[in-house]
Amino acid sequence: MFSTIRKNYVVGKEGKFEVQAELPEGTKIEVIILVEEQDETNYLLSTEANHKHLLNAIEELEKTENYIYSDPKS
Repeated sequence: MFSTIRKNYVVGKEGKFEVQAELPEGTKIEVIILVEEQDETNYLLSTEANHKHLLNAIEELEKTENYIYSDPKS
């Protein structure tokens, strides 16, 4: 039977974090890490350079005269 200790942590430098729990020495435990997913859009727009690059890419996609068409049968 398992009892549960639940705490939230923020990962620090070099991807490390420390868990502290008052448990007797020798206690067997199972560690499960659940990672909160980050919204990819916010990540991609997180820097001004990325933001400009994505906006330029969208502008280029809207110019259909720049499209290159090919026939997959040839």
